[in-house]
Amino acid sequence: MPASPAPAPLTDAQSGLLTRLTDDLDGAGLWWISGYAAGLARARALPAGAPVAAAVAAAPPVADAAPTVTVVYGSQTGNARRLAEKLSAELEATGASVRLLRADAYPTRELKDEKRLYIVISTQGEGDPPDDSIGLVEFIRGRRAPKLPQLGYAVLGLGDSSYPQFCEIGRILDERLAELGAARLFERGDADLDIESVATPWLQRAVDETRTLVAAATASAAPAHSATVTPLRPLQQSAPAHDRDRPFQAELLAGHRLSAASGPRSPQGRDVRHFELSLEGSGLHYQPGDALGIWPRNPPALVDEVLATLKLDGDATVQAGGDERPLREWLGARRELTRLSRPFLAAHAERAGDGDLLALLQPERRDDLARLFDSHQIADLLHLHPADWSADALVDALRPMAPRLYSIASSQKHVGDEVHLTVAHIEYEAGERTRWGSASNFLARAAEGDRLPVYVEANERFRLPADPDRDIIMVGPGTGVAPFRAFVQERAEIDADGRNWLFFGNPHFRTDFLYQLEWQRAIRDGHLHRVDLAFSRDQAGKIYVQNRIREQGRALYDWLENGAHFYVCGAIAMGKDVHAALLDVVAEHGGKSREDAEDYLNQLQQQGRYARDVY
Repeated sequence: MPASPAPAPLTDAQSGLLTRLTDDLDGAGLWWISGYAAGLARARALPAGAPVAAAVAAAPPVADAAPTVTVVYGSQTGNARRLAEKLSAELEATGASVRLLRADAYPTRELKDEKRLYIVISTQGEGDPPDDSIGLVEFIRGRRAPKLPQLGYAVLGLGDSSYPQFCEIGRILDERLAELGAARLFERGDADLDIESVATPWLQRAVDETRTLVAAATASAAPAHSATVTPLRPLQQSAPAHDRDRPFQAELLAGHRLSAASGPRSPQGRDVRHFELSLEGSGLHYQPGDALGIWPRNPPALVDEVLATLKLDGDATVQAGGDERPLREWLGARRELTRLSRPFLAAHAERAGDGDLLALLQPERRDDLARLFDSHQIADLLHLHPADWSADALVDALRPMAPRLYSIASSQKHVGDEVHLTVAHIEYEAGERTRWGSASNFLARAAEGDRLPVYVEANERFRLPADPDRDIIMVGPGTGVAPFRAFVQERAEIDADGRNWLFFGNPHFRTDFLYQLEWQRAIRDGHLHRVDLAFSRDQAGKIYVQNRIREQGRALYDWLENGAHFYVCGAIAMGKDVHAALLDVVAEHGGKSREDAEDYLNQLQQQGRYARDVY
């Protein structure tokens, strides 16, 4: 006969408080609070006769000596978080005590006592850490980092080999922890956009290592000192019906151009479009700040060009990874054609016998390699440096197609079962040939009524204040304005009393003022309280949003001092320029040194009042 559940040692009032505390926490928050509570329990040993039913369950006991394993992740687009969550679940199944923490929630004072640590972290841009990891990376790299002779660790880095400093942050942390005396449990994994090929064996190695550790600890533990912890809520929540691996086929309801036609087409793309898709029947929900993932198809004309250049038959059957399909389908939907990668460049240079291409892979040619990746697609490389490829070898060498993430430009409270996007359609001339962006062209080619594979990628780091009375400052030039359309819609729907201030920039007022009528209507209705505009090409001297920030520094600093939240969305380079301007504002109007101004902004980030979504 199964044992009945043990009564919880909480009063009804305490249980109610606990429920209210945990209801709005995400996974990382729940893991943090569980670790915090466990620490309190260790510090406050239960007196004799105290109720222990919550700690001791009827299930088979797990030894007190079961090792504690910490998993820390730093994620910009959600991939590192997804892998860290998977790892934590699999480590738990071994019997280990596991805590999962986002990098900005990790208490750095505890690093000196850590025994087993797994880090899953991405690299963005030119070798930068994700925004949620800046503080932890700086601490580990800095002089305050402790010696770590007791620590066993492993690092999984995520990156994009089309950037020269591929997986740079993972490498830095891996080498620095070894410098501090920690023992590397196994080699670092450096995962490209085909993440699973590297991540899957790395995760399995971590699970195997932990299983061995648990077995040793269990064998040496005394039976009398054993207990299991009854979780406050099920750790395994039901999976959503649609996610990255099971996208929803969303109907395209509408699409129109936001920017007016102007000048020649360029790689930067001034053709900005607004798209509306239906999520009806999907069960998908999103919050302002989240992103929509889209699985694209390459432009058919680009597929035809690659086939013609290599003189390959698009109907030829190719097997790869246990899958079999025509070559044209591999190139259309399963492989990247618009992004060059370091592995493909190396493989093509070998086939072409091209020493100049191989030389680009040397560390001292990093800048030249970056320019090549920025200006060339697969088809350009095939034209300029001819080489023979078989269909099978080509499919094996090309990177798997990766989904594209777009900041959601709508509030679900306002639009219901719809989701809106703001997308720059990339189409430009490269010599005599036309080039496109993969996902933006996929959207641009879609007709109303077509169905597109999508999923929601949560972004917990980019959320509106929980207190609707707080002011917000939004910096979103170009398509970076997308999430702020969602922010303003959401704040209007909930009747937030906090003020909204928008900084927006683009080249020209006449052609590039995205959502101009909506912003004017929001000002009229009292939902947008301040707007500062920077149209860089409308006067002799270029003016950008960072210039406007410096101009409005006194007022901006006053808003921050009164509790405002500051948000930035857009290109990485712009984010760095805005950060520099914000430092200047805090130093000048706060009467602070440069170092103190840095500390001020770091504190805002730690408080969740300075958030960036840069790409």
